[in-house]
Amino acid sequence: MKPQLEALNIKIFADGAAHEGIVELARNPLIKGFTTNPTLMHKVGIPDYEVFAKQLLEAVPELPISFEVFSDEFDEMERQALKISAWGDNVFVKIPITNTRSEDTGKLLAHLAAEGVKVNVTALMTLAQVRRASEQLAEGPSAYVSVFAGRIADTARDPVPLMAAAVELLRPYPNLELIWASPRELLNIFQADAIGCHIITVTHDLLKKLSTVGRDLTDYSLATVKMFYDDAVSAGFTL
Repeated sequence: MKPQLEALNIKIFADGAAHEGIVELARNPLIKGFTTNPTLMHKVGIPDYEVFAKQLLEAVPELPISFEVFSDEFDEMERQALKISAWGDNVFVKIPITNTRSEDTGKLLAHLAAEGVKVNVTALMTLAQVRRASEQLAEGPSAYVSVFAGRIADTARDPVPLMAAAVELLRPYPNLELIWASPRELLNIFQADAIGCHIITVTHDLLKKLSTVGRDLTDYSLATVKMFYDDAVSAGFTL
């Protein structure tokens, strides 16, 4: 069966930190929100976290955007989370499931939820973590639970059964949405949609491949042959 983007129920969030790219993607009706993190911001040379975030929110005032705290201490995480949350009604605050000492952030998640902060709890990879985070966020406002399915796949484990189980764990909590994070290929969008996952984050580079969805494979084969031929000619190879 030919895959169709238009038939998807899952929401696609663009994952990146390039301001112009985010603004451009905000005009694409397929894109329903955005996520970023300090690693992505560092890679593109963002010099000032708050300035970048506020400029982005001014350009994209309605779609949900997630910004991450960057402390390893719970008191400072909370201070940053409250500050970030105040930047806009469409802001979700990314809180890691643990700090770098493997100390659980559950109490912080519950406290922030009680304060009305919309949380995106991030870097989860086990069902125990999903269960724990869901329970802490159950009484709060809208929140996201981000499971890094792509990194799970990097360990040679199939993430689909785990993600399907995570969907069921979140079912009792109507305020929570499951994010399939760090996908490695466009197929993951359709896998996530098939199990009822709510959201998938997709990098800007991977989004550039959306035009290949459903492409005729015979045509794609021929295009690949032509690419190899043209590259060999351009390289001037001889035997």
